[in-house]
Amino acid sequence: MAKIKEIAGQYYFHCPGCDMVHGVGKSWEFNGNFDLPTFSPSILVTGHPFIHCHSYIKNGMIQFLGDCHHELKNQTIKLPDYENEKYSKQ
Repeated sequence: MAKIKEIAGQYYFHCPGCDMVHGVGKSWEFNGNFDLPTFSPSILVTGHPFIHCHSYIKNGMIQFLGDCHHELKNQTIKLPDYENEKYSKQ
């Protein structure tokens, strides 16, 4: 199954650290592989005070950097499949 989904010019993936969907625009370099995606540069998601997620996605793996505010910081794990009922309407 695909790890990311393209919707209206954006790429979306499920972040297991935040347990929410993050998206990046067309300004990121993307290898075109929806099963083993690679994006460059890093992806930084910030929001209200409790969201700070910083990662690299390379070859279908998500590497969380040390400045993340969740329990997966400093870990690299397999990017989960996007095809999930929870996100299918996005």
